[in-house]
Amino acid sequence: MTGSPRRIALLGLAVLIAAAVSISFGASGLGPGDLWRTLAGDADPSTRTILLQLRLPRAVLAALVGGALGLSGCTFQALLRNPLAEPYVLGISGGAAVGAVGVMVTGLGALIPWMLPLGAFLGAVAAMALVLEVARRASPGGVDTRVLILSGVIAGAFFNAVILLLLTLADLESFRSAIFWLMGNLSRADWGSIGWLVALVTPAAVVVLSLARAFNLLSRGEEVAYYLGASVQRVKLTAYLAASLMVGAAVAVVGVIGFVGLILPHAVRLAWGNDHRLLLPASFMAGAAFLLLADTVARLVVAPAELPTGVVTAVFGVPFFVVLLMRGGRR
Repeated sequence: MTGSPRRIALLGLAVLIAAAVSISFGASGLGPGDLWRTLAGDADPSTRTILLQLRLPRAVLAALVGGALGLSGCTFQALLRNPLAEPYVLGISGGAAVGAVGVMVTGLGALIPWMLPLGAFLGAVAAMALVLEVARRASPGGVDTRVLILSGVIAGAFFNAVILLLLTLADLESFRSAIFWLMGNLSRADWGSIGWLVALVTPAAVVVLSLARAFNLLSRGEEVAYYLGASVQRVKLTAYLAASLMVGAAVAVVGVIGFVGLILPHAVRLAWGNDHRLLLPASFMAGAAFLLLADTVARLVVAPAELPTGVVTAVFGVPFFVVLLMRGGRR
């Protein structure tokens, strides 16, 4: 753990810089100087409104979602002992997408604004329960991670088919809204959704961080972990539920945003090793900084319109991940 505080502090600084960039730049033309004047209390009311009521909650939401996805991705990679695992491999995002698209197609989202995140979250919870129950029934001696992965892949394929069916039945407006949501965006950021996300992510994150030592033991193999004092089945179940809760909450608020939970934990691991006492918090902060910058790019590239944030994470994530794989292969 030598140098860990310095590395965590460095990532914390990166998150603050990314947040300042996210708040400073946007389609309205306001810049870093306006942010400084706002903090000093010298900005005009319209500038304060744009920076503090529009850009600030969006930046906070991006940091929370990016952190939740990064931490859950690191958790799944530790749980499955596979550095290429990521949050969506277990079908959680597919279940959330079914819930959200179902709300849009039936018109409930237009009638009751909070039905969209509620439907997405309930879909994620249902997917989590389904995948876990199938894995438990297929491996009576305990949850086999290989069966868990297979159950998630099968559930994800089924959910994708249900989404296509729902989109086929949707009208044009619902179809467009569903497609935009499926690509992930943070345009609906507000303090209410942030508070809801904090209430769900915080306890789950605390639980996951408390399992750092157990993850280090699991990385040596389940039998070794068991003989070294880890309650393997309890750790796997707790980690799966906590990580799935974080993914479900994030997807419910902003839609499907990929690659954050895949590339950021993997990048941190390649740079700083496999000690989860460092890897878990570092993945959270790296995910937060990455999504802040990705969302800033999404707002600026085609301003005054904006790209879905999930598109930007994919465009930058794919080549970045290829570079990581190539570097890892040369070690």
